[in-house]
Amino acid sequence: MKLRTQYIALTMIALLVGASGCKEDYFNMASNPNLISNPPLNSLLSTTTQKTAYSSQRVANTTSYFVQYLANPGAGGQTDTYQITDYTGTWDYIYFAMADLRDMKLKAQEQGATDYVGVADVMLAYHINLIADTFGSGPFSNAFTGTTLTPTYDSEETLYTTALGLLNESLTELAKTDSKIKLAAANDLIHKGSNTAWIKTANALKARMLNKVSKKSTYKPADVLDAVSKSYAANADDAQMASYQLRSPWATVARNNAQLVLDGWLSNQLVNQLNGTTYGIIDPRIEKITDKTVNGTYVGTRNGQGNVGGNNTVKDEVYISLNSPWSGDASPLFIATYAEMKFVEAEAAFRAGDKARAYTAYLAGIRANMDKFGVATAARDTYVNDKSVSVGADALTLDLIFKEKYVATYLNPEAWNDARRFDYKYKGFTLPLNAALGTAFIRRVAYPNAEISKNGKNVPADVVLSTPLWWDKP
Repeated sequence: MKLRTQYIALTMIALLVGASGCKEDYFNMASNPNLISNPPLNSLLSTTTQKTAYSSQRVANTTSYFVQYLANPGAGGQTDTYQITDYTGTWDYIYFAMADLRDMKLKAQEQGATDYVGVADVMLAYHINLIADTFGSGPFSNAFTGTTLTPTYDSEETLYTTALGLLNESLTELAKTDSKIKLAAANDLIHKGSNTAWIKTANALKARMLNKVSKKSTYKPADVLDAVSKSYAANADDAQMASYQLRSPWATVARNNAQLVLDGWLSNQLVNQLNGTTYGIIDPRIEKITDKTVNGTYVGTRNGQGNVGGNNTVKDEVYISLNSPWSGDASPLFIATYAEMKFVEAEAAFRAGDKARAYTAYLAGIRANMDKFGVATAARDTYVNDKSVSVGADALTLDLIFKEKYVATYLNPEAWNDARRFDYKYKGFTLPLNAALGTAFIRRVAYPNAEISKNGKNVPADVVLSTPLWWDKP
């Protein structure tokens, strides 16, 4: 396949130049016998829908430590304690995925396949947000033109505007009825070829983006609510992907623990919220997230401290479980869900002063998330009907909305956006032990080492990791 970008090739440029002394042969990708010269759209659809879900998981495997879903079992883990860490693998994966999406979009435009153009736009917008919400500024506007090996960086706000524009464009394209090529159900690993489902996801991502700027004076709850109303209506609408060569990457994390490759232990912040320690009520979702310890209890690991019994797998603390619908071998990767949209609706309605609507959406979000993951109806209703949960519309607070959304977005990178918007004010939320940023919480990650070495003249100067992104400040 002849990619329409030279930027992504930079990950191998040093090796190639050293071996051949010439760049041109490498960039003449049409002559590469290992690449398909003219991949059909359905093939690109399979590739991009799978990569979109994997991109989400790769980012979440970092940000889940920042929001304290996960904790490193060893003391002083780099991600746990906000140390500068090299995320080159994640950065490169996202940009390679965007290159594939760019190819799919251009090919679809050439063939009049408006459905494919719209779907490509949705996924491109999602990937742009992954970069912007994790790192900050990033290359996009001239990263895929094939004219430069060192593309300039678009600002954080420009990337936001670009992504929102792509979502609006996607809705225009997906609304057309004359697509020359229809989406191939077998190759669409997220929505099985449903044009209607992709329209709902475009609106879900739009609602998420519009709600993300809640700290800005330009925030408009009415626009958020409008997008929510056009998004998901039930759990069956969720954007998720469950096609793997072997198993879910979260299941791999769980299996690695059995091989003493320790990762993915659950933070005491999450566990204490669920086991009754923090709120005085046991959340039945804990049984769907993890397994009990050898002592028949649920005990989390403090971020930065590590397992109190040392690095081991004797199950004296809890970790990601193969028995969980979030992290079993065949469990899907969740991109956006109906439950999340109900909490977006609850927040926007609350900020708009409509507490009745906010309260209804808040309770619906809890029920939807519990239903999604198989919590028994009786256990669900016992929890929802507890006086600490069913507080009544007049007593509803943003704290309660964010508290419940925190559980519903378990292992989703969007949770870090919420944590920053909420200024990490979850009850009981403390800094990791020996946090590298002193008394400050992490707000962004450092640019990858490989990007600095390849495109250093354009990479923004070092920014302290506690510096808020543009949408994270008034």
